[in-house]
Amino acid sequence: MSEVRLNAYKIMWLFVFFDLPTNTKKERHDAAVFRKRLLGDGFTMMQYSVYTRHCGSSESADVHTKRVKGLVPSKGQVSIMRITDKQYGNIINFWGKAAIQVPPKPSQLEFF
Repeated sequence: MSEVRLNAYKIMWLFVFFDLPTNTKKERHDAAVFRKRLLGDGFTMMQYSVYTRHCGSSESADVHTKRVKGLVPSKGQVSIMRITDKQYGNIINFWGKAAIQVPPKPSQLEFF
């Protein structure tokens, strides 16, 4: 039995970037359907118009690239970027501090 080793240079990540028009009701519907179908194909929203998906191999990435191509609405722009797992590991993310609402403190502690 041969051992299967995962290689960080063969495992792929797909990034789908898109700018879809949302001026009309139909365009908003088409954009929403596109996003839902990406989620249905295993993509995760990284930012509102940026979705990512892990693929175990280049062949798997080819399959999902072809699926995304079939989902593209008639208007707008969709781009796909493929990177290795090794490159994905070098991403640096920054998040701003979220304001956390602190519950009001009691005015006085009472014992009965």
